[in-house]
Amino acid sequence: MNNVYIYLWLIACVVLVVIELGTVALTSVWFAGGALVAFIAALCHASWRWQLALFVIVSLVLLFTLRPIVIKYVKPKRTATNVDSLIGKDAEVLTEICNDREEGTVRLNGNEWTARSETGEVIPAGTMVTVTAVRGVRAFVRRKDA
Repeated sequence: MNNVYIYLWLIACVVLVVIELGTVALTSVWFAGGALVAFIAALCHASWRWQLALFVIVSLVLLFTLRPIVIKYVKPKRTATNVDSLIGKDAEVLTEICNDREEGTVRLNGNEWTARSETGEVIPAGTMVTVTAVRGVRAFVRRKDA
């Protein structure tokens, strides 16, 4: 009867690895590790209760300890693109920024953007500012010296 468990754990391990290769989500590989340990326990003629216990314990330990570490190194770093890359850039005020009158433009990366003051203050033309946010087609800015 113990031979049945050997084959079951081996099949479970292979199936879980194939699922992981198909999804690359780093979820089933940890259970494949548990199935591998249970397979080894079955080869050593451990009872099915020990095999099951080892499968659960090893799978959970791998899932909760190694997964965060592996994700940290495998998951690509997010690179700011398009609008996100503008945040923190310096810009020159082309026309006075006045939130009350809904006026103001800045030159940002060689392009003209509608701008609003983050603090609500009036910012005169020629002032250097820093972009703090972009919402829609508006750049929200603050004085560079602030």
